[in-house]
Amino acid sequence: MKKLFQLPSDIGWRDQILGATMAILVTAWLLSTADAIGFARDEGFYFRAATQYAEWFNLLVSDPSRAFSRATIDRIWGYNHEHPSLIKSLFSLSWLAFHEKWKVFSHASDAFRLPAMALSGVAVWVTYLFGARVYSRTAGLIAACLFLLTPRVFYHAHLACFDLPIVALWTLCIYIYWRSIEKGGLGWALLAGVVYGLTLDTKHNAWILPAVFLPHAVLVVHRHLRRDWKDQILRVPTSLLAMAIVGPLVFWALWPWMWHDTAARLREYFDFHFNHVYYNMEFLGTNYFDAPSPRAYMPLMIAATVPSITLLLCAVGAGQKVRGALGWLRAWKQNTLTEPERPTYPDMLFALAIIAAISPWFFAKTPIFGGTKHWMTAYPFMALFAAHGLELSLRALSSVLTRWSTRWVAVAKTAVVAFVLAGPLAITMHAHPFGLASYMPWIGGTKGGASLGLNRQFWGYTSQNASEQFLAEHAKQGATVFIHDTAWDSWARMIDEGRIRSDLRGVGAPSQGDYALVQHELHMNEVEFQMWVAFGTRAPVYIVTHDDVPIVSIYQRP
Repeated sequence: MKKLFQLPSDIGWRDQILGATMAILVTAWLLSTADAIGFARDEGFYFRAATQYAEWFNLLVSDPSRAFSRATIDRIWGYNHEHPSLIKSLFSLSWLAFHEKWKVFSHASDAFRLPAMALSGVAVWVTYLFGARVYSRTAGLIAACLFLLTPRVFYHAHLACFDLPIVALWTLCIYIYWRSIEKGGLGWALLAGVVYGLTLDTKHNAWILPAVFLPHAVLVVHRHLRRDWKDQILRVPTSLLAMAIVGPLVFWALWPWMWHDTAARLREYFDFHFNHVYYNMEFLGTNYFDAPSPRAYMPLMIAATVPSITLLLCAVGAGQKVRGALGWLRAWKQNTLTEPERPTYPDMLFALAIIAAISPWFFAKTPIFGGTKHWMTAYPFMALFAAHGLELSLRALSSVLTRWSTRWVAVAKTAVVAFVLAGPLAITMHAHPFGLASYMPWIGGTKGGASLGLNRQFWGYTSQNASEQFLAEHAKQGATVFIHDTAWDSWARMIDEGRIRSDLRGVGAPSQGDYALVQHELHMNEVEFQMWVAFGTRAPVYIVTHDDVPIVSIYQRP
């Protein structure tokens, strides 16, 4: 009996539709859960940048000559010019279209946040396609789910920031490069160049990508080595040349700030990131505010914040590929090497993408202030290895259940997949909206993380939670509130959208406030001491908690 519905063996347009559907559903899910998360510190800066850029986009339509003048560009694009413009431009255009013009969103923040949420969906889409093409459609679906169901990923996916957009563009860029190697042709090569330019214009992580492409290209070219070097040079992948030429041109063209004094402004841009200010971050009870950074930070934080089942399956999947690579090396040494099953080496590409994403945090000079967000570009590829690991496990299960009928083996496999996804889903949902406080059960959850001296939040986004749970009902009319680590633009946006009572006035010092908030981080203890002095009490009037762990405390002047 034929199946009523069966996808063709080749990956094609139906899979693109499935991936796009997943992206839309993810975006809708993020939009439906976004109101619970207050505005992070950086979001306030990007809200302001987006509204300023909107003036330029309006001028581009109404008065192009003025829009392209240096005075206009320097005035508008000079704000927050330490970061590229693409994502902030999308924030701006989304705000202009969906809030100002068409009134799709009553809250401006939803329009500002929409591009990052949509790109989070794109990251899921591309992860599915990668898994489907390299392993199977089942592996692609599992990888997409495991990537999204990581508490820190789910938290950052809501924000009008660059962290999930760079994950999406990083993954897409690697995918397009790989497809250009598989398919060949000038079209794919040019597309790789354009997408790399978009990635460069998203976040500085993109400058690391040559560390992924070059070793992989050498490995691919190695298959075609001939006796003279001329032949090797002719076989350099065209996509690499396109990325080297087209990529920087796209980066420059989409960032008006770079149109004038390009060399000087590029030097300023690189200097800002190579010598980035070192913010505070707690790790194992110690506050780090300068180099050297603890080299154990990245591996321990990955183990502590990524669902353990994802990491275990990743080890299974990657381990099997490592064994295959060792066999390849032995065959190469013995001159018995045969043509590989997949001559474009996608697994090597996955491994290089992970290594490139996490390698900077093995250096003592690299700041750790961003928590896990700076290496989240590795997570789609870890999820892909994990999905492969799950497929290997399911094959092993089939070999054990030889006496079972096909139907019951399928039921058993489905149950295993459901249990694998249930844990990450439960942990991610439980962590919301305090995703930055989430730690895995083997750490002891949020309580265990706090007891170990691991950071439980940053960016001051929990002022909204303080308002929802206490200030909205109990604060006196017209009261002043010390807003602590919340950016002024973020506070103003929460006031404008009714997330915080409009009569409450933010102030910049505990001594000026009727109420004072302290977002709990180790280096903020001194601020809490100032509150004790200013208010004459060490007892907060209310504490916002997650799993009984203090997240933000509220002090009230007697």
